[in-house]
Amino acid sequence: MDKKIQMSVPLVEMDGDEMTRVLWGWIKDILIAPYVDLKTEYYDLGLEKRDETDDQITVDAAKATQKYGVAVKCATITPNAQRVDEYKLKHMWKSPNGTIRAILDGTVFRAPITVSSIKPFVRTWEKPITIARHAYGDIYKNVEHIAEMPGKAELLFTDELGRETRQTIHEFDGPGVLMGMHNTNKSIRSFARACFEYALDVKEDLWFATKDTISKQYDHTFKDIFEEIFEADYKERFDEAGIEYFYTLIDDAVARVMRSAGGMIWACKNYDGDVMSDMIATAFGSLAMMTSVLVSPDGLYEYEAAHGTVTRHYYRYKDGEETSTNPIATIFAWSGAFKKRGELDGNQDLIAYGEALEKASLDTIEAGYMTKDLAALSTHENIQVLNSKQFLEEIAKRINL
Repeated sequence: MDKKIQMSVPLVEMDGDEMTRVLWGWIKDILIAPYVDLKTEYYDLGLEKRDETDDQITVDAAKATQKYGVAVKCATITPNAQRVDEYKLKHMWKSPNGTIRAILDGTVFRAPITVSSIKPFVRTWEKPITIARHAYGDIYKNVEHIAEMPGKAELLFTDELGRETRQTIHEFDGPGVLMGMHNTNKSIRSFARACFEYALDVKEDLWFATKDTISKQYDHTFKDIFEEIFEADYKERFDEAGIEYFYTLIDDAVARVMRSAGGMIWACKNYDGDVMSDMIATAFGSLAMMTSVLVSPDGLYEYEAAHGTVTRHYYRYKDGEETSTNPIATIFAWSGAFKKRGELDGNQDLIAYGEALEKASLDTIEAGYMTKDLAALSTHENIQVLNSKQFLEEIAKRINL
């Protein structure tokens, strides 16, 4: 391009870990820099920097998103015990995504990126299935305890008037573990409204599922709040739009989804959404072909890939080997952020660039050029398997502005 596209407001850029961090740099160099005069407020959420700052940098990145409205995030490591040893960490830091979601109090919408030459593993699926994942609380904000000897675990709640409610969780006759988790009616209401509004926007049926038959207070509260808000504010609007909302148990929802044609939004609690989005992504083809956007009640957006940091490829990359790592979901995180930034700023050139980047990515796959994971799934008759950088270069050839 003779003249790069200008940005009036920066994106919040959250860098990440391992192979996705490598792809992040290549995407910026090969697909963005030639076309956009990129303006970002940069935060390094790599594990070393999070450890160095006692994870304050993750909080700062979330607050920057509150300031600027749109963020784009690379995949990051949520460390386990092995990672603590590997990276010599001070603590087993919690999920950075969980921290960001708690601060922004939003809902994560995840949907597969589809191409004609890759057919879903579930033969009845004809349309993409969007997972709407509650983005606050549950096990991502849990408190855990290891009981090293016999004893009694209790749930104690002290209200603001000083009154106590005490319930026995379990009387341990030996070592064990316990966990406390929470949610808030405010966050559940935000989740419900985000799901109803999104369904109306895309005109797709909304399903919601929990396990209220077992969790008669925790999960039942989710069910009741959804029903209350739907009946009061959305039933007539759904009828007018010709779409449906219904509630069912999570195990029934799984069975129904598997024999459906797709094309719906499936709302899930935080952990359920984490698991089911990976199932949906894999069944449609590849975890690397899944978009993810966090939408807050006050109109903040954070775009990311739904997959992890591709550790095995990173170790090979560090050994000097070529990798054929699929960058599509990370590209779509950038394109989604550019389109939303352009929409909010009235920048049509930025919107057009985001759309062109997505089209070029899909056109490259449809032409038979793809990474190894897609080649194993594709029905294309003339496949050329490329390494990661070659694939990005093929996409760059097809960007048409």
